[in-house]
Amino acid sequence: MDRIRSLMARPAAYEPINEFADDTDGTTRAQRRDESQFSRLEYGIFFLLGISMLWAWNMFLAATPYFYTRFQSDDWTRLHYQPSILSVSTVTNLGIAYILAKLQKNASYPWRITLSLLINCAVFAVLAFSAIVFSDVSARAYFGFLMVMVFGASLATGINQNGVFAYVSGFGRDEYTQAIMSGQGVAGVLPCIIQIFSVLAVPSNEDSVDRDPGQVQDPSMPHTTSSRSAFVYFITSTGISVIALLAFLYLLRNQPQSRQKVARADDESINDEHEHSRTVSLWTLFTKLRFLAFAVFMCFLVSMVFPVYTAEIQSVNDPASSRIYDPSVFVPLAFLLWNLGDLVGRMGVAIPGVSLGKYPQVAAIVAIARVMFIPIYQLCNINGKGAVVKSDIFYLTVQFLFGATNGYLGTSCMMGASHWVVADERPAAGGFMSMVLVGGLAAGSMLSFSVASA
Repeated sequence: MDRIRSLMARPAAYEPINEFADDTDGTTRAQRRDESQFSRLEYGIFFLLGISMLWAWNMFLAATPYFYTRFQSDDWTRLHYQPSILSVSTVTNLGIAYILAKLQKNASYPWRITLSLLINCAVFAVLAFSAIVFSDVSARAYFGFLMVMVFGASLATGINQNGVFAYVSGFGRDEYTQAIMSGQGVAGVLPCIIQIFSVLAVPSNEDSVDRDPGQVQDPSMPHTTSSRSAFVYFITSTGISVIALLAFLYLLRNQPQSRQKVARADDESINDEHEHSRTVSLWTLFTKLRFLAFAVFMCFLVSMVFPVYTAEIQSVNDPASSRIYDPSVFVPLAFLLWNLGDLVGRMGVAIPGVSLGKYPQVAAIVAIARVMFIPIYQLCNINGKGAVVKSDIFYLTVQFLFGATNGYLGTSCMMGASHWVVADERPAAGGFMSMVLVGGLAAGSMLSFSVASA
């Protein structure tokens, strides 16, 4: 208790670190570093790494209609596959994030990033061919296979998050962190768009070809995604990981040459800060980042209700009137609106003065206030039982705003962390904040079981 009281009594721990002492030529070290260090190419590569980082996560969410068709013959798997995906994904992610956050000494963050992208390539390729090869397996067997794939993708995501956020922190530029967070937002948008087009590209009567003749179709899902569209969807994910891997290898090959100029201009270059950063205890990082850490944890904990509700909320309009109201299209559309909002929030933080990173207490309050979105979801058409507010526009607007607040708050906190630690603590701080983020996702996934069974 004394330790907790001391945390609340030390506002000095939340004073921004001043690393801007003047050099002999009248310019600051940070100014010289910023002028020589920023690169549009590096920004673009970090943006692409952000896309690949959360592509697997959003792919599993956007493919909900396809997984529904695989599990509709078994009531238990049909009801629990979504919370199971969330739980396996986030718990695995949290476990690896915690382990890697502790393993700071002699850590090779480029190696971690490369390994994670290789794992993703393998997982996505297997998923793609499973849509064709394993099309006739039982629901329980496919459920077990899917959980193994989710575990593999989540393992890669955890390694990738730790490596990328720690690696980018060594550059000392908020813009690169914002690039990663914006890329994550794009990773939420593109899978939904690909999923929608892959469904619409296949005529609805074609789906019956892939279905077991003896299988009873759920009346709430009259049209489903075909195995061929699922194959295209998953193989696209493989391509994204391959492109990200090649881009990162290009960055590694060319980065040392571009950073030599900085080393000559500043004896304490960003490269030295990255490679010789000291080991920092998680408790030390928590004392410096406690409000931002809480805000990130709470932000993503609350956001985890959206995948469950989005998979269950149906259009208030008759699916027979238009295919867009069919769950196989309407559900990915709802995911798309949430992720569009998330992307807008992440991109908006790039506007100077908009971020809450320098106001950690305010960020924590905003994170708590987002709980109000949960009762708002209850006003919508959950499982076709009727809606209090009978409007798809209302529901999709709620999706967009919920996503926008997630992207804005999460990015503000991740970008702001570097302002509250010294330079050689930045890689550790980046890994710590990514661990806290995943912790919020894991806690939220556990709560999602109660939402699914309600």
